Amino acid sequence: MTEQSIRSALARLAAIEPGSAWIVSCYLKLEPRDRARVKYLIKMKNRVKEMAAALDRQRLSHSDREAINADLHRITAFLEQPNQLPHVRGIAVFACQSLGLFEVLPLPQVHRSRLAVEHEPLIRELVALDEEFGTILVVVADRTAARFFEVTAYDVVELPALAALDATRGGKFHGARQVLARAGTPAGSAGEHNYHQRIRTEKQRFYAQIADRVFRINRERPLAGIVLGGMGVAAGAVIPHLHSYVHDLVLGIVKLTPKKASAAEVREAALALRDDRERAWERAHADAVKAGVPRGWAVNGVAPTAKMLDRGQVRTLLADGQDPDPRVDEAIEDALRQHAQVDVLYDDKARRAIDGLAALLRFRA
Repeated sequence: MTEQSIRSALARLAAIEPGSAWIVSCYLKLEPRDRARVKYLIKMKNRVKEMAAALDRQRLSHSDREAINADLHRITAFLEQPNQLPHVRGIAVFACQSLGLFEVLPLPQVHRSRLAVEHEPLIRELVALDEEFGTILVVVADRTAARFFEVTAYDVVELPALAALDATRGGKFHGARQVLARAGTPAGSAGEHNYHQRIRTEKQRFYAQIADRVFRINRERPLAGIVLGGMGVAAGAVIPHLHSYVHDLVLGIVKLTPKKASAAEVREAALALRDDRERAWERAHADAVKAGVPRGWAVNGVAPTAKMLDRGQVRTLLADGQDPDPRVDEAIEDALRQHAQVDVLYDDKARRAIDGLAALLRFRA
């Protein structure tokens, strides 16, 4: 699917008004470890069983219960065919047989796999994804040419390349006259030092041009991150030349062949690096919390915490049970429905520390 088709599908979902029909919304991780031995399908079937048990406890009519179960079966049947799943790290599936709805959207990431049944599709995570993901610029370069790719939440676009016009042909230096050392052994050829010095100067000049192009792209449209690709130590040679404004945007370096790398390979490498960066941040934050280092909550307050709950980003929820705001109880119920960890503290210290509701996020907002 192209970015335009995904946005069209998102617009159709947003146009659905809440009514009597029940809509199943499913967010599912499809990372490599989830695809191994079809683990994602086992987890999905467990969630379907939990959802069916929860529906039995609700006061639903027989027709509504049968319609929801039919949609759950359609989603499960779709996931049982691994070959038809998109090659992405996550998907969102929306199903409602009475509305003729069965929409599958590929996603670059899913914060947490979840299943929900409501009178409207849960698309807030989709709406927020594009803004949160932003644009990642991938630069794949060697000493003769540089390719630039813009990776967004749903697409990858290759920008005009940059060529080094004055690049000297590589290879060993072959001089016309060899210089002999004192012992009579060959010590090189006349002009070899100048030859290698010229190549070194050409490299540095070209890397500076690449850094200037990156700076201008960032000024035209602010970047969320920069990924550098290449072979060997030359992959990160551009970093010392980057302007201080964009230097901190570098997510890391990936191994890519400048001349042969496809857009799909570039996108997958950028997503994998971004995912590793986020997980490293999460592990460091969790270790700091375990060690007793005061880091505070990622979001504080009822409104921002409820917003993160809607996006499925909350890992731990801290609620002040004596707060009169009714939205606190609603948020706790929403967290329980999403199988999130909920801690309700009543002591004075907790009430002074938060504004009714706070949350530690799985990923940064």
